[in-house]
Amino acid sequence: MKAAVAALLGTLALTAQAGPYEDRERDWRNGAVVYQIIVDRFAPSATLPAKQGLYAAPRRLRAWNDTPAPGPYLEAEKLYSHELDFWGGDLASATAKLGHIQQLGADVLYINPIHQAYTNHKYDALDFKAISPEYGSREDFKRLAAEAHRRGLKVVLDGVFNHMGRNAPAFKAAMADPKSPWREWFAIGPQYAGGARVWTGYQNLPELNLESPAVRRYLYEAPDSVVRSYLRDGADGWRLDTAFELGPTYLAALTKAAHAQKPGSLVVGEIANYPGDWLKSMDAVMNFALRHVINDTAGGQLDGPTAGRMIDRMVRDAGIEPMLKSWVVIDNHDIPRITSQFPDVAQRRFAQALQFTLPGAPNVYYGVEVGMEGGADPANRGPMRWDLVSDTNPETVWVRKLIEMRKAHRALRVGDFRLVESAKLLAFERHTDRALDTVIVVANPSDKPVRDRLMVANWALMDDTPLVDVLGLVPAAPGASPPTIGSGFVTVDVPAHGVLVLRPVPRELGGYNRYKRVR
Repeated sequence: MKAAVAALLGTLALTAQAGPYEDRERDWRNGAVVYQIIVDRFAPSATLPAKQGLYAAPRRLRAWNDTPAPGPYLEAEKLYSHELDFWGGDLASATAKLGHIQQLGADVLYINPIHQAYTNHKYDALDFKAISPEYGSREDFKRLAAEAHRRGLKVVLDGVFNHMGRNAPAFKAAMADPKSPWREWFAIGPQYAGGARVWTGYQNLPELNLESPAVRRYLYEAPDSVVRSYLRDGADGWRLDTAFELGPTYLAALTKAAHAQKPGSLVVGEIANYPGDWLKSMDAVMNFALRHVINDTAGGQLDGPTAGRMIDRMVRDAGIEPMLKSWVVIDNHDIPRITSQFPDVAQRRFAQALQFTLPGAPNVYYGVEVGMEGGADPANRGPMRWDLVSDTNPETVWVRKLIEMRKAHRALRVGDFRLVESAKLLAFERHTDRALDTVIVVANPSDKPVRDRLMVANWALMDDTPLVDVLGLVPAAPGASPPTIGSGFVTVDVPAHGVLVLRPVPRELGGYNRYKRVR
């Protein structure tokens, strides 16, 4: 009787233990693969001849094979000429290419700003509730969202709620009349160069005054607000531009409004700071602090053990739940493309292997999968190279392999993080409530091969369990036996700039199972 009760209690304990990980798996925000596009640059429009008038001077419509290049400052426009260069993509053409994103294996489509604006980048909104005419209409967005959902993709929009554009009717009215009701929307006065507070000195980007109740109602509080209405139209979340400028109080209120409109929606902030307590105000951050650790380790500026301690501290400070939802960014529209950051293939593969194995949601910038190059803005915003799309493109093969590995291993998507003790390497464990979900990642950022003996503090990994590399970035030596766990220790050999992604595979012992009483 006692034995039966003990067995039942053990089963109940395991069942209760399973809950958090199963809850994480049900939440699409955890560990998702995010694919980012700029509508103007992602796919050529089928209706371009009919849209020619939308690109009248000083705007310029470029050929799809043109490369973006810096242009001179236009004093009259308060911006640079390359901000007015367009390639003509729209929401309809992006919708037609959703199959590419689906086949790659992504879970989320993140779209750079689509609201009505003057420039090509759309960070200078004229009207947040309207779609830029070059891109289409709200109905076009609804169709895109519906098709994305049909293909199993979530949709995240870019919310630029710190500032608008100097050509916005609201700003023009506010500047023209001190008694205008729009006056409270902006910080206006002679103490500001140009007459109004602008974002980091850019005269084309007057800042919104979030202290104004009218502004907050317009952006996220009211039922017909920007945040809430696009969620009703099919968006599943918002990425907030320069979120650190909005401050924790308003970020928390915006997040609450988004969740009220659509439970389970995502609010992820562009936070250039250390993540820490910012994650009390939002669901997630674009984790630039983690990017620095990854890049510095891949580039040889950080040794493995130091990188491990930094990541461990970050996870402990932020908490694993928001870390799983936070985007792991290596490159995007503001950062040189990864091929330009890391021309060395080994270093690039190293960085991407970490991007797809550390806690978070990897952000794949359009064109990464075909090896597009591009330095600082605007070179990093080139039109998508559809001529390079091929199942045999080495970059495509590699990115698909990373995504497939992630989808095949539960711990990489929703597992906890634990540092593996190493004197020479970056080594960590992703683990869940199931011993055989465990994945051990071992990375050697040095330019020399390293042998090291690691301590893996996972009580459920049984003695004499082989560890098999599921990534294959490091070719196995002919006839070599896989590393094997023994009393919590394992010896590994990792070549220069190599990354091993190891999972336990119990030995076949004639039907005997060492894991029979360990979940």
